[in-house]
Amino acid sequence: MKPNDVVLILDFGSQYTQLIARRVRECRVRSEIVGPSITADEIRARGPRAIILSGGPDSVYREGAPQLSPGVLDLGLPLLGICYGLHLIARDLGGRIERAKEREYGHADVEIDTSATLFHGLSAVEPTWMSHGDHVVELPPGARAMASTANAPFAAFELPERRIYAIQFHPEVAHTAHGTRVLENFLYELAGCHGDWTTGNFIAQEMDALRARLKDDHVLCGISGGVDSAVAALLLHQAIGDRLHCLFVDNGLLRKDEARLVMEAFEHRFHVPVRSVDASREFLGALDGITDPEEKRKTVGRVFIDVFEREAKALKVAGRLRYLAQGTLYPDVIESSPVRGPSAVIKSHHNVGGLPARMNLEIVEPLRWLFKDEVRRAGAELGLSEDFVQRHPFPGPGLAVRCVGAITERRLATLREADHIFISELRSAGLYHQVAQAFAALLPVKSVGVMGDERTYQEACVLRSVDTSDFMTATWSRLPPDFLARVASRIVNEVDGINRVLYDVTSKPPSTIEWE
Repeated sequence: MKPNDVVLILDFGSQYTQLIARRVRECRVRSEIVGPSITADEIRARGPRAIILSGGPDSVYREGAPQLSPGVLDLGLPLLGICYGLHLIARDLGGRIERAKEREYGHADVEIDTSATLFHGLSAVEPTWMSHGDHVVELPPGARAMASTANAPFAAFELPERRIYAIQFHPEVAHTAHGTRVLENFLYELAGCHGDWTTGNFIAQEMDALRARLKDDHVLCGISGGVDSAVAALLLHQAIGDRLHCLFVDNGLLRKDEARLVMEAFEHRFHVPVRSVDASREFLGALDGITDPEEKRKTVGRVFIDVFEREAKALKVAGRLRYLAQGTLYPDVIESSPVRGPSAVIKSHHNVGGLPARMNLEIVEPLRWLFKDEVRRAGAELGLSEDFVQRHPFPGPGLAVRCVGAITERRLATLREADHIFISELRSAGLYHQVAQAFAALLPVKSVGVMGDERTYQEACVLRSVDTSDFMTATWSRLPPDFLARVASRIVNEVDGINRVLYDVTSKPPSTIEWE
């Protein structure tokens, strides 16, 4: 892959920005999301192949609305503006935007000029997805219209001499029938991308980058039992060999039998030495009395670092132990930090926003720019079994963010049993690999029940199962009612402390996948 074969996506707050990044990568081109305030000089220094401007909820004329930095449109790089991005381009180059009499939200048939390179291979009328209240009423000087709808006379335009293209509809969503073809035309025909962003190339490049950065230093890698940390460990092990030191910390917030299963997997399957440390009392002591979700995550992150730095000092290595490796993914980065400009921080992941500012170990994150499905493909290429690669995600703070409210050993034990029953039943019914992520959460809500003619007053458990490809958006799984009834019956009858079972039927957004 060429060094600059990357597309920068300037995020103006659209709910679809991550989808743009995903679709670009599905076209085998690396994409990175950056804030809208990035300057022309900063873009030039990063040397991207092309730029995409995302949509956004604002009007370009509203005071305080995110704007494009001066000079970005003069860089000479291929640039595609989507929705709000189209409005910015039109206004900044001398066109005129007005509030539309009728908003366009949802399906819209677009009449397209198929002679335009951006629309090669499309039909004269294309079904698309719109989401806008403003529209262009006057094109910038020199611009050529490429598409229209009944409500938007200029649904797409181009300034080919300046390599600038703009569309009102959203090519990244599935509702736009041939949106991927539009992106491919932009990436390949207009931007000259090579389409070399593959798992194999990523692994080779990342190993070269790791060797160059780490040199002769040693690395401590935290193992959680999940796919992310396992792939990060295997990638590092192939890059630096025995200078990698894996540490599994039992924080008391793990699923049932997790500690035993993790150690067996790494010893027998992956042949990577792992040291195990039981720090459960330290974690539970630090979490005592904490109910705020953000505080839980940051507390877990702080104690993890304390444990890792203590264990690093105890390691006797023939060299300098300088780095701490983690399985941070791109969605973790996006949700934990305001890389998306006007978009808000959703929650701090303990291995991103939850880390203390002062640390003795430097962080190395081999998977920082990958989405979950890309990590799974990398894991398979590195030799992980299909069963392990397809394992459901487990959050870094563990059961701390599934035990809603106060954390106690009794509540954790109750939650473990309920979660174990749910996952076991999913596997028995052949449903485990049909959903993307499933778990039980314990709620700090008590209700009255009747068991054996006796009154009970116990906590409620909620089952959560979602379907998703990238974990940035998700829909709730339509599990069979008979299956849910069986799981609920088992939990109420077998788990002491729970007398009511609920099923979460909320998608992401507006909810997150985890409850905290």
